Parts: sequence; structure tokens; C-alpha cells
Amino acid sequence: MSDTSNNNSISRKDYIFSIFIIGLFFFIFGFVTWLNGILIPFLRTACELNDFEAYFVTFAFYISYLVMALPSSALLKKTGFRHGMSIGLWIMAAGSLIFIPAALTRTFGLFLTGLFVEGTGLALLQTASNPYITIIGPRESAAKRISIMGIANKFAGAVAPIILANIILKDSHILDERLAKTTDIVTRALLLDEMARRVIMPYAAMAVILILLGLLLKLAHLPEIDTEAEDDIKETSYTGKTSIWQFPHLWLGVIALFFYVGVEVIAGDTIIRYGQSIKIPMESSKYFTSLTLLSMILGYLLGIILIPRYLKQVNALKICTILGVVFSLGAILTPVEKVFAMTFIDLGTFKPIELILPVTVLFVALLGLANSLVWPAVWPLALNSLGKFTKTGSALLIMAIAGGALLPLLYGKLAVIFSTQKAYWLCVPCYFIIMYYAFSGHKTGLKGGT
Repeated sequence: MSDTSNNNSISRKDYIFSIFIIGLFFFIFGFVTWLNGILIPFLRTACELNDFEAYFVTFAFYISYLVMALPSSALLKKTGFRHGMSIGLWIMAAGSLIFIPAALTRTFGLFLTGLFVEGTGLALLQTASNPYITIIGPRESAAKRISIMGIANKFAGAVAPIILANIILKDSHILDERLAKTTDIVTRALLLDEMARRVIMPYAAMAVILILLGLLLKLAHLPEIDTEAEDDIKETSYTGKTSIWQFPHLWLGVIALFFYVGVEVIAGDTIIRYGQSIKIPMESSKYFTSLTLLSMILGYLLGIILIPRYLKQVNALKICTILGVVFSLGAILTPVEKVFAMTFIDLGTFKPIELILPVTVLFVALLGLANSLVWPAVWPLALNSLGKFTKTGSALLIMAIAGGALLPLLYGKLAVIFSTQKAYWLCVPCYFIIMYYAFSGHKTGLKGGT
């Protein structure tokens, strides 16, 4: 790269520092977001819920993106990216602190409130950081930069559920046995209260870290970027356009991301409960979310190596959607009885363990690979040629994260009506919708169809 980025005249030193800081934020996104995979079975037991009710965990967390994305965009226009991100970190800290009274009272509604507030902070952070990392360098390598961010995000996501599981689900099989044998209402309530309070320490620690990171960011030199001016002569198609509604490729991108986030959350947050439902012990199933995220990391690494030198980001998107259909069908059609053992490194202790892994669960985990390059590819395609509308376009794309609220909830309903395995049929049409955007939709309304 030259001494300055060709988009916003940012020096190489500021460019590298910005990549590092945004990478740290993506790590935080991943750590907080993928705790939901453990919270779902944890709160299902602690708050005595069924499968459908338990998936309100993802609903409360991700619906905040729909509600708060446009207000986040308005705030960023006043504060700029850097100060807006500090505010986002502090809002997340407030959400983490709400877990303390929620745990003390074992109130599911308070847990959901904490998750919504955390999601609100993340909506603000993501509304700032995703366009930042997209625009800070050349557009043709945007998917590569987002892939680097994805590695930070998904590595945190792979570690987070294991760390939390080792704290809040420690000896969970013993607790399950005691709950199964207990008929006394008072004794059962005491056991569940003890279980619920296990989240207090990790979430209090998380709040402190988020507050400190927000303070550090205010002191850091993170350059602002100008999204009001175009950086390339070819990107002038917005000239004369007066409304965000005049960019159909953006709106189709929003739809694609809605369904993508839905299937990504389904793959990561349902897999532990799926393992439990087919009689896999928690000692093995608690690692399944990490397998999904590790397969995503593999995809991101391939993206970094191949994009844009050997593979265009739009072609990577096409490949991922095809794999999504194939792996979904594998998860649905493979008998649950087919299992094998594999050695896995516990990312919390870095010790090898033996996992019991059904083949059908492996296909769900491989959806992480299929999902890996969808987000990195859709963002630059959808933000292409928006110019002064970039921040609003970014907010709309962040609103699409609401797919992670609605589709897992629908999965939970289908799991109750049919089975946890048959509920994965929901993923198939989702991937076909994303496939349309990959092959055709991203060109709609653009000059020259590119």
C-alpha cells in the first residue's frame, strides 16, 4: 500500500493503527455476541423455559439492531465515528450490569433487557466500524479487510462460549441430576437461584472492561474518514440522486443480509441445544458453537489469501451460498445416529479433549464455512456508489441484523412443532435468497451493471 490510502488520504501509520483498533472492536463484537449460544441452554434451565421461549435470547439481542440502527446513524453524524464508538462501548457496559439484578432475581425479562441494551451498544459500534473498515482502503480489497476483522470476531466467538460454559455450566450434569430428582418446589428454586447467580461475576468483569475500553478510545488517535465525498471517478452514480430509496442494489443487500444473519445465528446459537436434543452430553455439546466459529475462521483465512488476487469477492459470495444449501441439506438428511469421535483443543484451557460429534452436527458447524465470506462480500457490494448516503446505507445494513432476532425464533417454533433437526429446513430458502443477490441482485440499478 502507498503512503496514503487512496480513499481518504490517511497515512499508512494511521491506516495500520485503525485496522488494529477496529480489529479489537470486532473481537469485542464476537465475544459478546456468541455468548448467546451458551446463554440459550443456560437460561432455558435457570428460568425454566421451553425451546421457543429460550430463543427470545437471540430475539432480544438482535432486535435492538432494527430499533437502534437509524438512531445510531443520526448520532454518528453528530459525534463522528470515534466518539460514537466510545458511547457504544459504555452502553454495552450498562447492558452487562443489568445481568446482575437479573441473576439475583432470576427474572427472564431482566435478562432480555440486558441483552437488548448490549445489542443497542453493539448496533452503534457496528454502524460505525463496518463502513469505516469498508471505506478506509480500496473498495476492491474491502472483503479482504472485513475478513481480517471476521477472524478477530470469530476467534473471540470461539473462545467466549467455552470460557462462559466453564464458569456457568461447570458440573451442569450434576445440577441436572439434582433437579431431576428434586420434587420440592423450594429446594428446586434454591438450586436454580444458585445456577442463575453464576453469570454475575463474568458479566460484571465484562462491564468494567468495556468502560475502560471506551475511555481509552477517547484518548486514542483514530482518524475520521469523509463519507460525504466520493473517492473514485467511477463511483459517481449517486450524482443527482436525492434519496436512499434510489439505490435498489443497497435494498437488495439489506434483504440478503437479513437472511444471512438469520442463518449465521441459527448455525452458531442453535447447535449446542441441537446437540443436547439428540442426547449428546453437555461435556461435548458445549464446544459445538466453537466448531461453527472455527469453520468461519477457516473461511476468513481463505478469503484473506484469495481475495482479490485469485478470487473476486462476488464469486466468493456465490460459492458460499452454494455451500450453504449443500451443508443445510446434509444437516437435515443425515441420521442423528451417525457419530464419530474427534480430538478438539479446548480454547479456554488449551488442553486436548475427545468430542462425541454426530455427522449432522458437523454439517451445522460447517455452515460457519459457508457463512464466512457472505458478510465481507455483501457490505462492499451494497455500499458501492452510495457516496454521501454511506452512513444511512450502513445503518440500513445494520438493521438487517434483525434477521438474527426473527429467524432463530422461527427455528425455535419449528423445533417445538417438528424437531430440532427438521427445523433446519428453514436455512435452505434463506441461502437461495442470498444466492440471488450474489448472482444478480448486487448489480441492480448500477451503471453498467457493476
